Amino acid sequence: MPMTPALKSHLMRFYDGTLLPDELTLALSSDPGWFAADTVARGQRVRDLPLRPGGLPGLRIQDQGRVFDLYDYLAANGVAGLMVMKDGQVAFETYQRGISPETRWNSCSLAKSVAATLVGVALKEGLIDSLDDPVTKYADLGGVYREVSLRQMLRMCSGVQWNEDYGDPASERRQLLDIQTRWQPGGIRDFMKQLPARQPAGQAWAYNTGESYLLSAVMEGATGQRLADYLQSRLWSRIGMESDATWWAECPGGMTISGSGMNATMRDYARFGQFVLEGGQLDGERLLPDDWVAQAGAPYRIGDTEIPYGYMWWVPELKDPALAGAFQAEGIYGQFIHINPAHRLVAVVLSARGKPSYKKRVEINDDAFFAALARAF
Repeated sequence: MPMTPALKSHLMRFYDGTLLPDELTLALSSDPGWFAADTVARGQRVRDLPLRPGGLPGLRIQDQGRVFDLYDYLAANGVAGLMVMKDGQVAFETYQRGISPETRWNSCSLAKSVAATLVGVALKEGLIDSLDDPVTKYADLGGVYREVSLRQMLRMCSGVQWNEDYGDPASERRQLLDIQTRWQPGGIRDFMKQLPARQPAGQAWAYNTGESYLLSAVMEGATGQRLADYLQSRLWSRIGMESDATWWAECPGGMTISGSGMNATMRDYARFGQFVLEGGQLDGERLLPDDWVAQAGAPYRIGDTEIPYGYMWWVPELKDPALAGAFQAEGIYGQFIHINPAHRLVAVVLSARGKPSYKKRVEINDDAFFAALARAF
């Protein structure tokens, strides 16, 4: 069932960065109906988020010779929601631009980090034998992917030809988006299977949303469940979420769109971040392998180049001692789940910034903000 022309036009304007500010906020804070979506139900128990005595200390954000405060950051960066947790306690929480604690906000590519964490859960359960297994062990992908391991897919170093530029109609990302609008079962997999190799697997890094979508096919093969259902059964219903989430699907009842389209409340994004910060602990049981978080949030090397990316988590590019060991989920228009284990910090930023591309936006550097948070405490 393809999209109506009006709905497709609205979706393309979202990815082109041509929605007006209020239109963009509405598209991020509600369901525009672009794709089918599955509910990810919460459980009975809700994890408390106690307030931290003293709240958030004053911030001094240093960015390229300039100094800003918290209020500059909120205003200049189009922030709709900000939550800062220290030692599992809420130091700061605010909702702007008409949203509330009940608002389910579009995570954009934060979903990639959630999906990758579920790979860790499946590895701990023994449903995945090794990250060095070929992805074709778990999914019928074929083509170039016969030579790609699950670890290489998580690190986006498959070598597959890919251009992520949303604004280029000829880019693979834009072609894939067009395929998504057709709501065609298997369409994503068929498109990705026919892509050529640009370099041998493991020898080049390229940010690749299409590849993150294939993670859903791999997980379906490994677990026997659709990814949204696996998230619900293993994490969302167990780790104390207070609200249901939703997650896009390729078509009604079809493959979960694992690289985008998850929608949840800010508090539940923070709970997920705290779960990762704590190493995947739940009631004394570890749901992730012992070394998972350390590996998932660490950069890796290809030759002499350090890649600021882990298992679908970004590593802050600002070289600041306060950020040593930190990592974060990132999404277009300014979405973040920032985790700083050394300072026991989790920060969630939900934004509606003017353009999806970092290169076209004017704002205070987010890594500088996260460094200021660490220093403030």
